Amino acid sequence: MFGINHLFNFIKDIFTQRKMLWTLAKNDFKQQFLGSALGIAWAFIQPTVMIVLYWFVFTFGFRTQAVENVPYICWLIAGLVPYFFFTDAWGKASNVIIEYSYLVKKIVFPVRMLPIIKIISSFYIHLFFIAFVIIMFWIYGYTPDWYYLQLFYYVFALWVLLLGLSWLASAIQVFLKDMSQMISVISQILFWGTPILYNQSILPHKILMVLKLNPLFYIVEGYRDIFIYKVWFWQHLYLTIYFWVITLFIFVIGALIFRQLRPHFADIL
Repeated sequence: MFGINHLFNFIKDIFTQRKMLWTLAKNDFKQQFLGSALGIAWAFIQPTVMIVLYWFVFTFGFRTQAVENVPYICWLIAGLVPYFFFTDAWGKASNVIIEYSYLVKKIVFPVRMLPIIKIISSFYIHLFFIAFVIIMFWIYGYTPDWYYLQLFYYVFALWVLLLGLSWLASAIQVFLKDMSQMISVISQILFWGTPILYNQSILPHKILMVLKLNPLFYIVEGYRDIFIYKVWFWQHLYLTIYFWVITLFIFVIGALIFRQLRPHFADIL
């Protein structure tokens, strides 16, 4: 079982291996764009272009109306940014065991740390876009306030969810090569199953209750609570309790499966 001692040891490993983790994550981030003329700039150019396209299409193409008196592009970006981080980190972390197979074969290396490398690598871009969103909202007249402190909470919540899913996916990927494709499909389902492009208020109550089962729903709406609605996370008491129950369940299941399959990684690789 995954108990308090395992969690304590994991946190201890993160602390003792923190320099190595940051170094590996930084190198991983640079490695993705090695050889290209613009280098790591592509990490920020690609999603920025996508956001600009969204802005152009919905502002001048569809001429989308404001959502609850909030410019649609602001409302949209607040939901897109956490989704981008989630899908990018989860997709990359699913293949981390195979990519870093040379470390897996070293008995002294804490293999369970590997997914964190990919999450940190993706987090660099996420930090950039959090700053992008803050500036964008400021331009539209939404000045920073105390609600912005909740960014630390929602980022932490997203990290815990990602880590559990990454342990699960990366362990299975070693034995089932189709896992990456499955994650791509699931990410598309989550995109449309989360109120990113549309407002949850337009949905029938029964459908909304089903969509709230998706933990990403809590994160996306949480980011909007920070930048738009000005609501503290504890004001969504039942949704917060549900999110942490399902997220901690995923975290524990992911840790257990990873630990069970870990001894077989070197044989398969």
